[in-house]
Amino acid sequence: MFADARPRRFGIFASCLVAGVAIATALTSTLAPSAFDAAGALVEAPPAAPPAVEAVAQPTPVSPFEWAEITIRRNDTLDAIFRQMELSLADLAELRSLPDVRRSLDRLRPGDIITLTHLDGELKSLTRRMSDTATLSVTRSDDGFSANIIENPLEIEQTALAGTIDSSLFVAVNRAGGSDTLAVTLAEVFRYDIDFVNEVQPGDSFAVAYEQQWQDGEYVRDGEIAAAEFVNKGKTFRAVRYVMPDGSAEYFTPDGHSVRKAFLRFPVEFGRISSGFNLARRHPVLNRVRAHKGIDFAAPVGTAIKAAGSGRVSFRGVKGGYGNAVILSHAGGVTTLYGHMSRFARGLSVGDKVKQGEVIGYVGMTGLATGPHLHYEYRVDGVHRNPAKVPLPKAESIPAHLRADFEARTAPLLAQLDSISASSPTRVAQNIP
Repeated sequence: MFADARPRRFGIFASCLVAGVAIATALTSTLAPSAFDAAGALVEAPPAAPPAVEAVAQPTPVSPFEWAEITIRRNDTLDAIFRQMELSLADLAELRSLPDVRRSLDRLRPGDIITLTHLDGELKSLTRRMSDTATLSVTRSDDGFSANIIENPLEIEQTALAGTIDSSLFVAVNRAGGSDTLAVTLAEVFRYDIDFVNEVQPGDSFAVAYEQQWQDGEYVRDGEIAAAEFVNKGKTFRAVRYVMPDGSAEYFTPDGHSVRKAFLRFPVEFGRISSGFNLARRHPVLNRVRAHKGIDFAAPVGTAIKAAGSGRVSFRGVKGGYGNAVILSHAGGVTTLYGHMSRFARGLSVGDKVKQGEVIGYVGMTGLATGPHLHYEYRVDGVHRNPAKVPLPKAESIPAHLRADFEARTAPLLAQLDSISASSPTRVAQNIP
């Protein structure tokens, strides 16, 4: 009996020992490492930190108002827009009663953008950009609508560039860092002396000082040309801009003569000469020798035709082989004829006065014509003259009482042109073949 009892007692003891070690291990694992001091005595552990809770992103507040951006189309009106969006017409009436707001809102142009917020048909706010520098802002409060014009002026920077023609003016200006708009404006300045379609050739050069307009650090567009130089076939032409006392601005040569002539040399911008003044030309339709007493400018149908000079409409209608034609009478016994038009300018009638550069019709191929072009004639006392070579009367020059002011204001511009021209070899605009 005793022999059997010893092993059983040993097994019970061993079991208790194992259980005690397990419990001690469990207790030790739940206590912090610092739960016992150096002597082995149990030290009360600090309370455990609460478990970290992941932050939950708060939802972005949502405006209770509905937002809309409307791009104005042709024939759109604010009344129609309010009806379509089921907005209160009473709100529209109140808007129009505000000082200066009605005019700002009723003159809508295609492409304009109107932004507004509303709730249940009630207008809360409205904005419309009036120009590059002004925005109309209308807001609603407890006292009704209030309107403000927010100004954001353009910043003007002076810049300059120069280049040499390799293929065309547009390519050269772009290669020098300018824009197509700048190229067109440069051609406009010298259009009385240079035919930029038919006379410009490789080796011609230009220099131009002009304005650039910026807003909030971003380029907006090119501004006015202050001074320009163009060398065509070895002949140098220069022009400087001068603002007259009445606020009008014109271009003059350095010695004060207006670059503007009483007549445009050619009444179609960038039209190619397809047939020149030739008294022995064979007519392409009649197939016989017939004097060509004018110049033909090939251009797409619909290209604008401008009055070469200020005058009065003496004829408007169909005129034999000229097709649709307009004849203008000018001072000094000069008349100009414009033939083969596709249509006339709206509202143009016999007896009307027209200004130089005013559109009088559009290129076509009516009458005896094999393709779209303008036939242009220049007559003095009934005698045909070659429009490309006839001396053109000059416009007025700087009045004597403005001469000193003109010279003082334009001297820095001419000096800037000299500087640009001198440095142009390092800024030549090259065409990439």
